[in-house]
Amino acid sequence: MKITVDRDVLAEAVAWVARSLPNRPSVPILKGLLIRAQDDTVYMSSFDYETSAKITVNAQVDEEGEALVSGKLLSEIARSLPGRPVRISTAANHAELICGSARFTLQTLPVEDYPNLPQMPSATGTVDSEEFAQAVTQVVVAAGRDELLPVFTGVRMEINDDRLSLLATDRYRMALRELNWNPTSSQLDASALVPARVLAETARSMSSGEKVTLALASAVDAEGLIGFLGEGAAGSRELTTRLLDGEFPKVRHLMDIRPSLTVRVRTAEIIDSVKRVSLVAERNTPLRMLIEDDRVALDAATGDQAQASEAVEAVVDRIDPASQIEAVGCNPHYLSDALSALDTAFVQFAFTAPGKPCLVQGVDELDAAPRTDYKHVIMLMRLPS
Repeated sequence: MKITVDRDVLAEAVAWVARSLPNRPSVPILKGLLIRAQDDTVYMSSFDYETSAKITVNAQVDEEGEALVSGKLLSEIARSLPGRPVRISTAANHAELICGSARFTLQTLPVEDYPNLPQMPSATGTVDSEEFAQAVTQVVVAAGRDELLPVFTGVRMEINDDRLSLLATDRYRMALRELNWNPTSSQLDASALVPARVLAETARSMSSGEKVTLALASAVDAEGLIGFLGEGAAGSRELTTRLLDGEFPKVRHLMDIRPSLTVRVRTAEIIDSVKRVSLVAERNTPLRMLIEDDRVALDAATGDQAQASEAVEAVVDRIDPASQIEAVGCNPHYLSDALSALDTAFVQFAFTAPGKPCLVQGVDELDAAPRTDYKHVIMLMRLPS
């Protein structure tokens, strides 16, 4: 194999594929990154039996062939190269990489021992890449990180005709984002539980193109696989990942909150206030939100060592005059994540009672209806008596 490729294209392509490589591969061969040159195209791929990544880039191919090299090492080398064309050639059991006066020799791994990439499922539909990336970012903040509870580390993707819903929860918060998309067939009804980490990286890295194609294996295939196709800075990208097993909890009903009290504040102001007051919040203790007639006051403390408080102007609507809500407690990190996911000038908090779930929604104008495409629910913490 002999190829010549632009340095920036190589560095971006290798870095994207190498992100899917396992840190502790079950077998040494899985640390490899496969390079295959054919016609005027170079394909780079990785696979760890769970997630596969493949990128296609244009290059000058003087001699077709393929080689398997250490993906992490190649990524570090490509990133460090000067801004000149890169020549890669293979011979016997090694690959040689030349860029200007820089020269590297890498030992190759046996290609015949490398597993075949899974077949990409048939396309299910397409979605605007930027909107999809934003939706995923808004939802994955609520996904769990505990690998001992894998069902909570995923994002439930629900397809109902031309409506695509993303839902995540770690049991203490929930996020739901709904958006329109273009299915390949009408009256499509399907669902999948996608690993949140993989989904977040995929959506972010495929935002250069106009559309992202989703390819969900049908129930008949029983592959338990989902694929994504899109464009990145260095070329077209394909990724597949195995779906998570387990029954995702039924939490949608928790989004249907009928509040007894709502509070509206400027999003930027409350974000800054939460960040400042949270600096003195003790671990696992709530950030208190004191609700008054025309403002909310935040306070937190670390025992007797440090205290902080700050008030933010607000519009308070006591829908139920009998409501006795005067103060609520929030996990400051969860509250900050929910607020940072919004892209509206104002935010509305909808409360039913202290210690009950709180619904957070974006509001474009102070007197406008809250947006319904994105909902974030935080389980409130009990305040010490």
